[in-house]
Amino acid sequence: MKTTWSFLWMCSVLALVMAGCRVSKPGSTETEMANMVKHKMTVGGKDTPNPMPATKENIADGQEHFEHHCGICHGLDGQATGVPFAEKMSPPIPSLASKDVQDYADGQLKWIIENGINPSGMPSWKGILTDEEMWKLVTYTRHLPEKGSLGIPDVYKEEQEQHQHMHNDKKSK
Repeated sequence: MKTTWSFLWMCSVLALVMAGCRVSKPGSTETEMANMVKHKMTVGGKDTPNPMPATKENIADGQEHFEHHCGICHGLDGQATGVPFAEKMSPPIPSLASKDVQDYADGQLKWIIENGINPSGMPSWKGILTDEEMWKLVTYTRHLPEKGSLGIPDVYKEEQEQHQHMHNDKKSK
């Protein structure tokens, strides 16, 4: 175990040195290393089972909480549909349907919701959502709809409409 920690520490230092102080999309090596560290060491809850069964009601409740609390960054479908800054974040907002996210244990997903992930933009929902609500979010995350099937969050619809209106006004002059 000590050898693993030493290796991971060395890799982390190397990644930091290689990345420098610039803000950019992580490379494949950096992403792979960060994901390994998150999955194996830093994200707790790996052995904690989800007490919420995947009933239609729990999935629907999870979706409702997701749309209210998570949709602004992750899109209504959990795949960042219609979120204009999703790819511009450093690191980019992940698709929750991706293998990397779906490979987390349920308890790890709940841990991420509860504690957030620093230094990414993922906030902690501890004290804001109840444990039951967080578990229902995990349940919804396991049952995401098809990408794009729920449209885009209303706040971005308004932005798109305003942008289109401004663009049309410039054309007509």
